[in-house]
Amino acid sequence: MEKFLIFLLCVGGLRCFGGNIVGTVTAHGRPEVSDETGGKYDSRKFKFAEKMDYEALKDFVVYIDEIPKEKPIPPSKPVEVVTQKDAIFNPHVLPVLVGTTVQWPNKDEIFHNVFSFSEPKEFDLGLYKNAETPKSVIFDKPGKVDVFCSIHKEMHCIVLVLPTPYFASTNSKKRYVIQNVPAG
Repeated sequence: MEKFLIFLLCVGGLRCFGGNIVGTVTAHGRPEVSDETGGKYDSRKFKFAEKMDYEALKDFVVYIDEIPKEKPIPPSKPVEVVTQKDAIFNPHVLPVLVGTTVQWPNKDEIFHNVFSFSEPKEFDLGLYKNAETPKSVIFDKPGKVDVFCSIHKEMHCIVLVLPTPYFASTNSKKRYVIQNVPAG
């Protein structure tokens, strides 16, 4: 469930100015599989299946999918960074505008590889260590790009390539602000 507020300023009822969209994201399971009813989890077949902890979910991205016909503004950061440190990608989820370049610096003292077989962007940066210049990828098509390291199976992140500049990631309290949204 998502809650949000929209702040707009209209002058004389004719001209409206944009504003910020502020909200909090929460996730809830379907009622038929809640802890109270057990769903099929209490059956012998699913006895060892892990239940989803919806309260633990994080890294939400909120965006406006129907933007005005006017030309979108360029990304505020034409280059974003996903750091490889302690054998994890940080951030775990990175929303970017189509056309953004993402750099992949290795800050560990071990080799890493950055690759994706996702349809919006397939790439393989090969093995490289921290002394090398960070490699980069331009994300030129919208969609979800799952990224992995070929030698560390737990390393995974998502680059969410969006056709709109009006997006935000949630913070640690699951709050977000989409700034400077045009009226309409």
